Amino acid sequence: MPRFGATPFSFPDFRGATRRLILFNLFAYFALLLGQVAASEATGRFVGLLTFTPGIFLHGALWQPLTYSFIHLSLIGTFFELLSLWFLAGFLESLHSSTWVIGLYAASVLGTALAALAIYAASPTLGLSLPGVSLYGCFGGIFGLLVAIGFLYGDMEFLLFFTIGIKARYMVAVYALISIAMLFGQQRMYAFAQLGGALAGLLFIRLAPRRGVSFAFSERWYGMRNRYYRWKRRRAARKFEVYMRSQGRTIRFDGNGNRIEEEDPNDKTRWN
Repeated sequence: MPRFGATPFSFPDFRGATRRLILFNLFAYFALLLGQVAASEATGRFVGLLTFTPGIFLHGALWQPLTYSFIHLSLIGTFFELLSLWFLAGFLESLHSSTWVIGLYAASVLGTALAALAIYAASPTLGLSLPGVSLYGCFGGIFGLLVAIGFLYGDMEFLLFFTIGIKARYMVAVYALISIAMLFGQQRMYAFAQLGGALAGLLFIRLAPRRGVSFAFSERWYGMRNRYYRWKRRRAARKFEVYMRSQGRTIRFDGNGNRIEEEDPNDKTRWN
């Protein structure tokens, strides 16, 4: 595991996946802000369809796990979320590919929604009283990015509250303990969902291909296509062997469909 010194207070490069994530979230925030100015009631109903509400999701709103992370309702909360996203995603993108960072963020966001759905479904069995809250914001994706840094670069030092130097693994432990403590309060769904995003990020690190899910999918697709073409070549070679035998000639092909050249014992030129 590489070791890093204390990180100076400086912004990472604004490029690639980091830039796309920040701009998409900013566009969604200002679009909702303008919608509230134009028609606040209609925008409120629209936001209710985009945030993740387990009860509404179970009744057919299957898009909510993909849209809730782009919904931001407060200026201060949006500022700190996007600032954290810039620092964490920018740091990871300096060491990994853009597709890997996007995959990690998406897995953490989906894991957050899945954890919220799980605790909502299990609440009657566990005797929990969960209010009808909705998830919004990219807090789950941010926690997944933070867990990735703590797991892969635990000795990296951050400035907690811009003043206290703390290693990444310890900062992850602090946030995890805070989330666990919140499980015993009124915000247990948010806390459990955030832990679900962290777990999803950890599973992505352990199980996802190093060069990204899209690269692995394309490699698998091209591998299947090439195996199909090789099968067609071998099949055509077998048919050609049968045809040539019917013509009184023997031609052989190897397992890859390539013709095996056989030496003619009557050919005297091979001795010259």
